[in-house]
Parts: sequence; C-alpha cells; structure tokens
Amino acid sequence: MATEIEELVPDIGDFSGVEVIEVLVSEGDSVQKEDSLVTLESDKATMEIPAAHAGVVKSVKVKVGDTIGEGDLLLTLEVDQEQEQAGVDPAVAPEAPRAEVADVPEVARAPSAPTVDTAGAPAVERLPGDKVQRHPPVRQAESDLPRGVPHASPSIRSFARELGVDLALVTGTGRKGRITRPDVQNYIKQVLQGDRSTPTAATAAALPAVPEIDFSQFGEVDIQPLNRIKRISGKHLTACWLNIPHVTQFDEADITGLEAFRQEQKAEAAAQDIKLTFMPFLMKACVACLQAMPVFNSSLSPDQQQLIYKRFYHIGVAVDTPDGLVVPVIRDVERKSIFELAADLAEVSARARQGKLTPADLQGGCFSISSLGGIGGTGFTPIVNAPEVAILGVSRAAMKPVWNGRKFKPRLMLPLSLSYDHRVIDGAQAARFTQMLATLLADIRRLLL
Repeated sequence: MATEIEELVPDIGDFSGVEVIEVLVSEGDSVQKEDSLVTLESDKATMEIPAAHAGVVKSVKVKVGDTIGEGDLLLTLEVDQEQEQAGVDPAVAPEAPRAEVADVPEVARAPSAPTVDTAGAPAVERLPGDKVQRHPPVRQAESDLPRGVPHASPSIRSFARELGVDLALVTGTGRKGRITRPDVQNYIKQVLQGDRSTPTAATAAALPAVPEIDFSQFGEVDIQPLNRIKRISGKHLTACWLNIPHVTQFDEADITGLEAFRQEQKAEAAAQDIKLTFMPFLMKACVACLQAMPVFNSSLSPDQQQLIYKRFYHIGVAVDTPDGLVVPVIRDVERKSIFELAADLAEVSARARQGKLTPADLQGGCFSISSLGGIGGTGFTPIVNAPEVAILGVSRAAMKPVWNGRKFKPRLMLPLSLSYDHRVIDGAQAARFTQMLATLLADIRRLLL
C-alpha cells in the first residue's frame, strides 16, 4: 500500500533564503534514496539536495528562482508502505548536501560588478543552472529615492555593507520589493557606468571599464563558459582585491632539518596509512605564530571600527581541483597531532577533488595557506581571503648556499609570501611574523617551548 511522504529541505548549515537554480525531477518521476531532487546556490556553494526516500514524485512544490531554507517543502513522494516498514524511516532527514565550491569564508563574499546585458546588446543564452539577471530601473532624481527601511535579508545587508552600497538607493525586484543580490550587483554596475551620482565605495574606486574586443577579427577563437567554481570564486577574489589594501612580505625559511625529520617519520606514518607531507608541520608553526601575534587571527567588524579576535585556530588550505581552487578549513589545528592533521588533510583534499565538500567544510577559517611548492616558483602574492586579514603563500624549496659566519653551506630554503590587510597589520608586524615562522621551521623543537 502506498503512502504520501513530504520531502523537506534538510539542515544546510548557516544558510537561509537559498535560491533554487535547478529542479531535477518532475511529477511522475521515480526516484531512489539519495537521488538529487533540486540544486541550490548560496553565496558560497552550489549544493544538491538528495531524496530521503525512494518513491514516485506526486507533486513538486518549488520552481527555479524560489528561495528556500531548512524545513521548507520541496515535493511529495508516493512511497511503498512495505518499503517503509522494511526500514525506511520517513522522519529521517537527508544527509547534509554536497557542495561544489567554497569561497571562502562567511563575511567575505562580496563579488565584483557582474557582466550584464547593455541596452541594445543581444541577450546571452542562459546556461543550465545560471541565475537570471534582473535589471532594476535607473532613477534619475533624488526625489525618486525610496524612504524607510529597505526590505533585505541579513546576508544581503552584509553584502551591501562590504561594497559600501546604501540599500535605500537600491530598487528591489524580489517579492514585495525585496532587495536581492542581483539588485545590488546591478546598482553597482549602473554606478560604474555613470548612471548614479550618489557617492559610494564603488564610485570612489572609479574603475575604468575594460574595452570590449572582438578577438575573432584577429583569428580563430573558441569561447568556453567559465565553470561555476571559477565564476563564484572569481567574484569573491575580485571583491577581496578591491576592498583590502594588500601588502606582501617576502622571506625565506631554512627547512633543512625539518625536511630530514619528515623523511625519518614517513615510514611510521605509512604504517598508519598516512601520507606525511610538509603541510601539517607548516600549519602547526603558523598556529604558534597566530597565538603569539593575535592580530593575525582577527577580523575587522562590519563597520570597520573594531577588531574581532578569535580564540580558535581553524586553518584554510587551498586545494587545486580539476574545476578550480577551493579552500576547505581544518579545524582546531592547535589540538591535533602532526599525524592527525595529515590524515585530515588527505581526507578533505580527496573530497574537494571529488566535488563532495559540504558548506560546513568551507566556513570558519582564521588564516589561509596556499602552497605552490609542488608545482614551482620562487614567490607570489596570494590574495587575502576576507574576512581573514592574512594569508601565507609558500613556493618550492630549493638548495642554496647560505653563509654561516665561517663558510657557505648548502641549505634547503623555503620561500614565504605573507599577504596581509594593511588596515589591520603594519609592515613591522608582518616582518616579525615571517621571522618567527622561519625560526620555528628551522627548528621545529621550538614548538615544544
């Protein structure tokens, strides 16, 4: 005997008002447990909601463009009662959805102004899963500006604050005049095109427009759409670069002894099915520096008038995946051993490359590390992953002759590149940080002191 079951949105972390960008089933479809029902896109991740039950779709309650949250009704399923009695519990919520990307950390998700169709330009065909761009009307007179409290969610208010946008100047195109993310983005686009005279952070930047060039006039071209990870992370990186006054401190660390010690421990790690890389040692050394210099473990308040000092040490580690860069967060680094960190890194890196990270994997970072040592290079300028205030880049270690006061000796030197937010950290603090880090890496036993 069949019974009708409601499929609800499960726990999706600190997300509310998440937009539906794809509905993957329709009425009459048969679905199995864990089959994807809809795709949601938040500020930081795209996630698929799996079915908690197997059955036949009776009715779909959401459509593309809807915004939903935990507990909202997605659809109803006709489920075979005998299967339910055999062990399928209708009250069991589905697993946390899998996320394709991360960008980054909670506060810093301010994208750059998006590309929108200009007047007279042909409409670009929307790819599956892409958001529909809305174009609010451009008001020409101050008398046309809305009054009262703007109708917007907390995440949109935070987004607007980061870009310096007064929501009172933005026309909402959502339900009942609600201001959406595309509304804020389109407002910034109009400001940069000269359609607004109201001074904001966007106008203060006075960014010149990049000229549009038809490259086909020079030869054959092939146009490929950016994947979703690159689109979302690109917006975040642009916002970080435009909003943070970056400075990068370069230094070197002698890791000759540490590398010898790591090689000695590889066999013991392998016996526990652990691949021992250099990264866990670097993470522990960074946490020691963060504990000694708490300003590097802080974030600016939304009004930029206070510093928020964090008493936890979660480190984001950039992972190169086939679809682009993601930054999963390893939590409580100060409490874990080198082998525990190595195991955590291997597990989260594997899930990142398989596209199986959850939103929780991408949140709560205090400090980020980007390592290009496995590829090459002698230095680079990593972009601070706001709302963090610093990020460490490491390049490939190389043997160099180092003067010890009597003679030159070959030493394995690791290039360090520390980018930081100059509003929070000054140059002397950055130099002390890299010097302390180099000292710890030169003799890892100092971590025990």
